[in-house]
Amino acid sequence: MVMSLQEVITGAIGPYEGFCDGYGNPGASGLGYVAVMKLEIGEAPVSDMDHVLAQIVSYDSAETTGAYLGQINAVTASSFCGPHGALWGYDAARAPEIADGSLLPIFYQSRGDGVDIPIYPLEPLLQAGHKLLGSRERRHFPVIPGARVTCALKSHTVRGPNSVWAALAVAIAEDRTRDAHLFIEDVGGAIPAADELARQFYLDRLLARITMSILRCGDNSHVRYKEIFVGYKTAWIEEGYVGCALACVPYLVLAQQAVPPEGAAALLSLTLPEWEKAVGMPA
Repeated sequence: MVMSLQEVITGAIGPYEGFCDGYGNPGASGLGYVAVMKLEIGEAPVSDMDHVLAQIVSYDSAETTGAYLGQINAVTASSFCGPHGALWGYDAARAPEIADGSLLPIFYQSRGDGVDIPIYPLEPLLQAGHKLLGSRERRHFPVIPGARVTCALKSHTVRGPNSVWAALAVAIAEDRTRDAHLFIEDVGGAIPAADELARQFYLDRLLARITMSILRCGDNSHVRYKEIFVGYKTAWIEEGYVGCALACVPYLVLAQQAVPPEGAAALLSLTLPEWEKAVGMPA
């Protein structure tokens, strides 16, 4: 039987007060989970390490830069958030510009049935993930170190001088009683230009291709998506460095202290700033 979104979020609380945990580990309050969006680039010098070690450190740098996702045992899985999952920043602790409808589409993509669906910037969902997990300097509710965490994940490393990029998208299912949100991760490098504008032009075109691939995946399963959020990050990696681009969506259960005093169900009605205030997040 499909759970309601209230049952999902009530069943997505982990066993630790101040730490989130990976979905499926023992001790959670139920069968629900929360998906969190992360998109980052890290780098490491190669001068005092071999290339393999520099790749390891650059990947770790990407995990720990931005929304802190360090010290986890990431297990790569396919890329869906089903009826028993909630998307952080969209379903729970909603980003304010998503909650009030002020977020503007960056373009539209035509579905197979002729409906033009809006394509929105991913940044509000990335910021929501950052607010939940915190940073390496100021951690909020990070994943408990050493946890086994299932993630939709792709990464790519390059040796400088070179470009590296990662793109991430989530498509919102029209019927959540039978279908899943879909995540698409795309990563790469070697855009033939060190110029930032040239890389941006290439990646802006990539976003349209990503959204088209999403709609084709939907056609494969007869799933309709009503809106898509998509974004990318890119960097030029200088000579003497290795860069790693990471697109990642961990499937988590929440820290107990991340639950408002009114209970987990309140997460479905609170905006992200309201959630921060409710749980006593420092300004």
